[in-house]
Amino acid sequence: MKIYGLDFTSAPSLKKPIACIECSSESHFPLLKMVRLMKFSSFEGFEAFLGVEGPWVAAMDFPFGLPRRLIANLFWPGSWKKYVEFISAMGLKRFELQLANYRMGQPTGDKHHLRFADALAGSCSPMMLYGVPVGKMFFQGAPRLLRSGVSLLPCHPTAEDRVVLEGYPALVARKWIGKRSYKSDESTKQTHNKEEMRRAIIAGLRSSHLRIHYDLDLEMSDTLARECVLDPSGDTLDAVLCSIQAAWAFAQRDFGIPLQCDKDEGWIVDPSLIRALSFQNDNCRFDQERNPKSKASTTGP
Repeated sequence: MKIYGLDFTSAPSLKKPIACIECSSESHFPLLKMVRLMKFSSFEGFEAFLGVEGPWVAAMDFPFGLPRRLIANLFWPGSWKKYVEFISAMGLKRFELQLANYRMGQPTGDKHHLRFADALAGSCSPMMLYGVPVGKMFFQGAPRLLRSGVSLLPCHPTAEDRVVLEGYPALVARKWIGKRSYKSDESTKQTHNKEEMRRAIIAGLRSSHLRIHYDLDLEMSDTLARECVLDPSGDTLDAVLCSIQAAWAFAQRDFGIPLQCDKDEGWIVDPSLIRALSFQNDNCRFDQERNPKSKASTTGP
């Protein structure tokens, strides 16, 4: 089986390409072998990749869906396919304007809604357009995934054997460095300390501890390891981290996506979300046992 990890960008270029790691786990799973690094400097390259014959599984670092609360409040179509088509047709500028106008009407502290998976993962709101422009990444990425016909889980499953999942590489990195920063696109923030954080992550990935967290062993060349450490943007490393999440998901029942997730919002594949969801469910059951009249929900917003 081919496994891919992609670090996405809303504006690929020669200077800031989409990084893609190709891996193999065909005969020695749970050994994940890093095969090669590819870079797509345009969306045409990304679209060509999506059309590569399967079977394969890929995890990509951008939000596939938007918060249900936002969709409902703006009266956009409720199903993933319909709202992605609707938003794509309106164009990027109008999409940005609608989000900006919506945020203006929201109280301080509640301008960027989270999806259920974001709340569990500690990831940014897909409504963000600046800083980390994940809203623009959604706009550029989700419609292309839909048009490609891939099986996009859980938002839009198809009969295709090209399976695409949403990853969040920070969840893997946190296993070794906590929430400390390890990357930046700004040259003034590309410090030696961040390089040491990338070095610590790579050391962790190449150690036996990876199996404890992801039930995997990793085979990575020294050349690729060095590139991950020396790439201050973190794009190469993030692609590697996404491939680990893709490989973990491939080994799980239903790709590690719980039945109670909101398929129109999407889900981030990582064992930490399964544990967080289980902990939340246990707390809800405990609260209900103490107060049988409680209507606590475990299915997210």
